[in-house]
Amino acid sequence: MENRLRICVITSPRPRGGIIPVSNLIDILSNFCGSLYLITGNEGDAVCRSHRDIHSYSITYKPGKLLLTRIIKYIILQLKISYELLKLIKKVDLYIFFMGEGLMLPVLVGRILGKSVVACLASSAARKAETSKDILSRPFKFLEALNYLLSNRIVLYTPSLIKEWNLERYGDKISIAREHFLDFDKFKLEKPLTERDNLVGYIGRFSQEKGILNFIEAIPKVVETGDEAAFLIGGDGQLRGRVAEHADESGNKAKFVGWIPHGELPKHLNELKLLVLPSYTEGLPNIMLEAMACGTPVLATPVGGIPDVIKDGETGLIMENNSPECIAKNIVMALNHPGLEQIARNARALVEREFTFEKAAESYKNILHAVSM
Repeated sequence: MENRLRICVITSPRPRGGIIPVSNLIDILSNFCGSLYLITGNEGDAVCRSHRDIHSYSITYKPGKLLLTRIIKYIILQLKISYELLKLIKKVDLYIFFMGEGLMLPVLVGRILGKSVVACLASSAARKAETSKDILSRPFKFLEALNYLLSNRIVLYTPSLIKEWNLERYGDKISIAREHFLDFDKFKLEKPLTERDNLVGYIGRFSQEKGILNFIEAIPKVVETGDEAAFLIGGDGQLRGRVAEHADESGNKAKFVGWIPHGELPKHLNELKLLVLPSYTEGLPNIMLEAMACGTPVLATPVGGIPDVIKDGETGLIMENNSPECIAKNIVMALNHPGLEQIARNARALVEREFTFEKAAESYKNILHAVSM
């Protein structure tokens, strides 16, 4: 009989936008593991509530505003997570750190306990901090480097992330897998592209590294060209106030809808002629794949795993950078692209082929069983 792994997934306390990736990973692991534990917090509790068959532990975390307070609270968070790991020492074979790139102390505890540790990298906390000019960007870089050294296996979404995140030295312990899979009964083409208005959307986190402020600044530049385009802005995050204010200043050209529940995304994506992702740094954005499944072309910066999915002019459109001028120029070009419908068809076929539950589960199963041997 196949030995079924006992796995514990550890994440940093999650915002709302981080629920779906964690939920997807839990679904995948539940498919083949013996017992499953989840340590998360904040909005991540939603995953615990929706997966009653797993053992879950929640840690509430609210970072302070002052530098010293932030550091102290982050240390306390890591101590709390480490304590939970100690309690699970006899119940778990393997620890997966997902969306917890800076959790060095719990990773160290896992190794001291003699357990296998897998770092599944969804993003880089250090790169996010650099983008927002956070004074803690260097400490985060140090913590991430220690985690890479301590981990038995590093899992990335796509090969291009090896170079972008400077992980070449860890090549012998890098595997490629992703928790991304789509429900094609929900995310599907319902409104042909030819019947949609020139509605351009941004849907995602309102944070510096996502380039949302650049997108907002690009709106009047598109309007100045005389192109008949309107804009939809959906999401949430620390820049919400500034985003809403800029949207108001755009008059009737931009509609600010705030947070969009996941179940309502297909409806909004089927209204868009174009989804724009002007990020400074990325892993592999779910919203990009969901848009492609709904027949919505994506215009994005070539960061993270995006270039491994979007081939310019074939499965999407790539812009040179995310300056407001570049975003505006590329939006106008995209809306007038003669092959936009074919690009949308190619994108839909790609995600139907590559982003299935079966492929995601098989990749993770092979990697984790190899690590545990």
